Amino acid sequence: MIVRYEAWGAWVKLESAAAIVAVDRDGMRSLGLDGGDAWTAARRTVSPPLEVHLAVTSRCGAGCKGCYLDARPDGAEPPREDLEALLDAMQEAGVFTVAFGGGEPTTRDDLADLAEAARRRGLTPVVTTSGLGLSDARLERLRAFAQVNVSYDGSSATYAQVRGFDGAGAAERAIEKLAKVGVRVGVNVVLTRESFPRLAETLDRAKALGACEAQLLRYKPAGRAASLDYLAQRMTPEQVLSFPVVLRSLSHALSSDGAFGLRIDCALVPFLSTDPELTSDPERLARFGIFGCEAGGALAAVTATGHVAPCSFAPATTLTGRDLASGYDGDAELGRWRAWVDAPPEPCASCAIRRVCKGGCKVVSGFVDGVHGPDPECPRVRSNRRKALDP
Repeated sequence: MIVRYEAWGAWVKLESAAAIVAVDRDGMRSLGLDGGDAWTAARRTVSPPLEVHLAVTSRCGAGCKGCYLDARPDGAEPPREDLEALLDAMQEAGVFTVAFGGGEPTTRDDLADLAEAARRRGLTPVVTTSGLGLSDARLERLRAFAQVNVSYDGSSATYAQVRGFDGAGAAERAIEKLAKVGVRVGVNVVLTRESFPRLAETLDRAKALGACEAQLLRYKPAGRAASLDYLAQRMTPEQVLSFPVVLRSLSHALSSDGAFGLRIDCALVPFLSTDPELTSDPERLARFGIFGCEAGGALAAVTATGHVAPCSFAPATTLTGRDLASGYDGDAELGRWRAWVDAPPEPCASCAIRRVCKGGCKVVSGFVDGVHGPDPECPRVRSNRRKALDP
């Protein structure tokens, strides 16, 4: 059992499981554990992140039209010793999970060694891959990870609409190969106005191929997607309103036998703000581990240049990953990403799920409105702005 004490109690993770559980002080005492200085000393302003997204390369030849990193075949690739120094810093900070990304991580010959290096430091390594060109050698590199997620947005036509080329077949073969050799495999599904209507069939197909979980990702205006084309790709207002009902229906259908899990990224949480079942019991989201924008909080990213960013889609700060333990709570730019939550304007101030949502995606609000929050695609925000224009 790995424990990280906080002022309110502790985060607990079993080494044999990927799940992280929040346990209050009384719960920890019932386990015979005490937080000591963490419970008696003055509370630090901000705890280090629980999860860090680490770009182990910015090389990729896929050329996805919406790539958040703008990865290219000649992208930078940090030396292994630099990455291991970053893993040291994560261990010192008390990070639980390191998510390897890129670029395309499987292009690194030392990827398995890096995963083992993370494990030796008590970090749980996970990785995301496109699945393109997944040779037997690259497959072997992925066995060292607790979970491998394959980017899979649907069948050929849907995949091509989201990414600009048809890589569905390669992704499907990768999912099947990984599952057959016993690797725990999930899928990352980007939601656009074209992929959302076909979501049920996409997830059914992923499950049939051997995936155990799907992570639904909101399409975000970062990297190559930060263009006017974003406005034509994002989910429609009608789709956003239907999202809670669709999510509930899919969750019941796919997890009825306990063999498939469904998760959403933090940027999708504002789409739940008008759902009666959730707004009547806002703590339900937190109880089930659903968090809104945790950029610069429980979540951070480290770029291929070694600098800390609030999340994978946000610009890097001047803070280096090696200073994660000592500088995370005092970095001004990270603080700016967190500060908006403390005194939000309407309609967020009166929103039942405000403390979970935290104002929505700052990457989206920065691109669409030029400011940090409220999320302009949240249905409550859209409704509030229509009323302001036509009182």
